[in-house]
Amino acid sequence: MDAPLAPIEPLVVALRFAAALGLGVMLGLERERTKNELRFAGVRTLGLLGLAGGVAGFLDQSLDRPWLALAVFASIAALVIASYRVSAERGELGITTELSALSAFLLGFLCVRGYVTAAAGLAVASVGVLELKDWLHRLSARIQTADIEATLKFAIVSVIILPLVPNQEYGFPPIAVINPYKIWLMIVLISGINFASYGLVKVVGTEHGIGLTGFLGGLVSSTAVTLGFSQRSREQPGQSPMLALGILVAWTVMFFRIVVLVAAVDVALVPRIGAAMGTLGILSLLFCWVLWRRERTSQTTSMSAGDNPFELATAIRFGLLFAVITVFTKAARHWFGDAGLYIAAGAAGLTDVDPTVLSMAQLALADPGSTEPASRAIVIAVASNTLVKAGMAATLGAPQLRRPIATAGALILAGAALAAWWV
Repeated sequence: MDAPLAPIEPLVVALRFAAALGLGVMLGLERERTKNELRFAGVRTLGLLGLAGGVAGFLDQSLDRPWLALAVFASIAALVIASYRVSAERGELGITTELSALSAFLLGFLCVRGYVTAAAGLAVASVGVLELKDWLHRLSARIQTADIEATLKFAIVSVIILPLVPNQEYGFPPIAVINPYKIWLMIVLISGINFASYGLVKVVGTEHGIGLTGFLGGLVSSTAVTLGFSQRSREQPGQSPMLALGILVAWTVMFFRIVVLVAAVDVALVPRIGAAMGTLGILSLLFCWVLWRRERTSQTTSMSAGDNPFELATAIRFGLLFAVITVFTKAARHWFGDAGLYIAAGAAGLTDVDPTVLSMAQLALADPGSTEPASRAIVIAVASNTLVKAGMAATLGAPQLRRPIATAGALILAGAALAAWWV
């Protein structure tokens, strides 16, 4: 017979068994609140199952008899299966409590084997999932078939296609800057960020206060928020101050979103862009605070998550736009110097700021000497995009919306001019 393994300190064993019991009891408390009187597992049962798992772990570790631990688990599993059969005969087909019982056993096993931290984390996650039952059911009702298909598409293009795309430059010198791999990587990056924003809107729902709606909308598209709230101000002029607040919150989110985009491409560029965008964001936040102080209301509005951001056609259009802007800015800088780069960035920012930001970040990554002009070009693109949105609000919004948006827009543009000068 093999000699037993070295004994563990009694105090350590006692603490591990206590953890096994505690985690089982924690699961049992949650089940106790929701189980009906005929269910087998409550706080006492799951606590004892946690201890049983600890005993199995002790047998495995201290006696080096894994078959004994397996036999204990098989016995517990048999009892759980028998209980489920009885419940199923009564028409109760849910298996959540039975799975919780097996989880309590396994968590106890992990505790006595020494993985107390991992077991505690798993227990907290398990209780969280159990407690969020109603919320998860509501969330699943918001998920559509198209969302699942788009998720699968995103996984395919990011995990399968991206590694197969050639990573080399194409084109004619001196503007041979078309790299299929980098273009596809930018598609994956922007789609991933938009996809996460879309998912967040799905998770939290669509009916919120105007300020929160502006925040969520800014993650998806600050231009869409500006357009939607400007049109609504025409229909409900009395809400114009709060709608202006929602628009400015969306703009603020855009400033900080740009920092995230730059960081994903070239971390070395973040200090410059972070300072510039942080300045614009603080100016916008100050104006938001003023509007909020004036108009403290409980007005709510609804927003749409929009179309799923990972439709292949949309992704390809973004890739083409990114490629065109990359070539355009490279050519403009080659023939006209930094001035040409700034003009190109300003023109491109009139339509969409994201591809311009990514193109400039790529430029700075490829040529560290271009960090300053690339940073300035990003600020110029943001300024031109802000000017377009301010003009959109002025032309489409109610008169009561124009004054706060025009004032905030002028303040932000002045800040952008200063940022472009010292960036």
